[in-house]
Amino acid sequence: MTSPSTPEDFRAMWTAARPDLDTSPMDVVRPVKRIEALLTTAVEPLYEGAPLTAPELDALVQLRHAEGPVIARRLAETLGCSRAAVSKTLAKLEKRGFVERRPSPADRRAALVTVTPAGSDAVDEMFPRQLAVEAELLGSLGADRDRVVDALNLLEEVLQQRVGRQRA
Repeated sequence: MTSPSTPEDFRAMWTAARPDLDTSPMDVVRPVKRIEALLTTAVEPLYEGAPLTAPELDALVQLRHAEGPVIARRLAETLGCSRAAVSKTLAKLEKRGFVERRPSPADRRAALVTVTPAGSDAVDEMFPRQLAVEAELLGSLGADRDRVVDALNLLEEVLQQRVGRQRA
């Protein structure tokens, strides 16, 4: 058995094996997953020997410009991560002095998180480097950039509405 070489081949194999399945979502989901993998691959070298991992930087970027302490649960929602993943990330950041966590006076189960000066410094060092890599990757979009951004924003909006209904 040979592996499918193109997305069309992969979809055709599924259609042949299971004609009862609607494989049309693959037309959107496959490129989204591939784009995510390519972005991850492109920025990976930045994190070799760096003081932060990509998920840690994502969390710190959100905290860096927050107007006050952030509830860990809200941070998870903003990042689109599970609470467990954010809790694990925050624990590592706290251990290294990049964030401070303290119990919320309004809800003892919730933690209020703030970035420390060391965390701000780490963001200020790493984030511009990540932006430079991303700018280089996307630079050849040229005039199509706005169309791509509009399409991605539409996709995000549709998915957010669906996920919001599922959580309700």
